[in-house]
Amino acid sequence: MPLRGIIPRRSASPALTRPLMDLFIPSLTNNLILTPNTHTFTAHHHTHQHPHHLPTTAKHPRNPLTRIFKSKMTQTLHKKQEPAITSVTELPTSEARWITLQKIEYTDQTGKARTWEVASRKTRSAKAGVDAVAIGNILLSPNKAPSTLLVIQYRPPLDAYTVEWPAGLIDENETAEEAAVREFREETGYEVSRVLSVSPVQAADPGLSNANMQMAMVEVEVPELEGEALPEQRLEDGEHIERVVVPLGELYERLVEYSKRERFIVAAKLFHFAAGMDFMKTQKYGL
Repeated sequence: MPLRGIIPRRSASPALTRPLMDLFIPSLTNNLILTPNTHTFTAHHHTHQHPHHLPTTAKHPRNPLTRIFKSKMTQTLHKKQEPAITSVTELPTSEARWITLQKIEYTDQTGKARTWEVASRKTRSAKAGVDAVAIGNILLSPNKAPSTLLVIQYRPPLDAYTVEWPAGLIDENETAEEAAVREFREETGYEVSRVLSVSPVQAADPGLSNANMQMAMVEVEVPELEGEALPEQRLEDGEHIERVVVPLGELYERLVEYSKRERFIVAAKLFHFAAGMDFMKTQKYGL
């Protein structure tokens, strides 16, 4: 589930760059996966459309090679379509679905009256008292060193692709742990094997918003990583989430590489985790 946020500050939409092309479309053929349950070709994004619900006008060509070629061409062109901001306008809070703006009047430590503008979510779970959960994850495979699964998705407020751990809003009457298991299944296709820990409530952006979150660390046992296709995602309409498996020992270096790519930004909570791991390995404080 996307974490909806604030109106973007900029609307620049750079052209598709070579690194981005390499990431999403390595070639015309090797980025396409046949999904029998939908009878369509996809490029790491599933339509969730049951075959019996396909439009009656969509006929398969008699020649299977023609069908394959047309499907590849259609999906390749689809993946070349870069998201682009078409307009930015003021949004009355009465029309906002996800957030509202508030003015806080308070007295500071010296007794002086002050005001503060704050963005607040409208979707906070009453049961959890928390807006969202992020899922730090360790993939355990018999043929690989421990890895972690990252997700890459376009975020309109930044007009950029963010590299993150899976995350999402906590539903009503749902705990952070329950939301973590559900969101991880939806965004990655994997089932959580074990929840290792759930953090205390954390501030997400305290200077701007009262939004808060928790971090769940989970283990995921997978049979094999090498040569195996990733499981099917359960994405909502409008979600386009790419998955990348990274060895845990290479996480910091890989995130630094991503941060150098045009139109890519690494999420703070993920980078802080990786930077902490790297700090412990490279700095000698006897901790």
